[in-house]
Amino acid sequence: MKLAASFSKTVLVLIVPFFILMTSIRILFNPYLLQLEYNTPGFPADPYGFTQADRLKWANVSLGFLLNNQDLSFFDSLKLPDGSPLYNARELSHMWDVKILLQRMILVWIVLGIVLVLTGIVAWRMKQLKPYFAALSHGGWLTLIIIALILAGVALSFNWLFTEFHHIFFTGDTWLFLYSDTFIRLFPMQFWQDAFIAGGVLAIVFSLIFGFGGRALSR
Repeated sequence: MKLAASFSKTVLVLIVPFFILMTSIRILFNPYLLQLEYNTPGFPADPYGFTQADRLKWANVSLGFLLNNQDLSFFDSLKLPDGSPLYNARELSHMWDVKILLQRMILVWIVLGIVLVLTGIVAWRMKQLKPYFAALSHGGWLTLIIIALILAGVALSFNWLFTEFHHIFFTGDTWLFLYSDTFIRLFPMQFWQDAFIAGGVLAIVFSLIFGFGGRALSR
């Protein structure tokens, strides 16, 4: 029993960082944050002519594609004012890769959330809530360490971190674009740097909630 309890606690501690990070990422994929980012002072303008309204329109269309259940035919009727397609073949290939990765992440996130809730119910039924909350607390502190390492990577070399992220999660080089491509015009490097930082801040907040909240409830 002690071995099983120790194993369960270790699994919970390891689940929490994944759940927190995925929660932060999921929050970032919403239209409100797009609007906030494009209205941030100093956000670079598009040198090829997209207005802020254009960016919001096409970025929200792209976000909708990532979260819906449609295939790439979703973009067939979407044209820029000059009649050219919104995205070229390379961009569409990357959008599809991102969609698959994001939707798989959301599925795992939901499963992890269910596991945390069900484990809490079992702990309550077995009168083991204190070790359950202690595990959540330890998971929160572990997440803080992970976030500190990620943010240190952003501060030292965001380009390196950004490149390695794509090497880990994507195959090939479909994520490399020209500055004139729609994808970069909508989502320049500043966008991704801000997203990494925003995700880190959200994760820190959730980590503190788990860390302090779990510790308080485990007493």
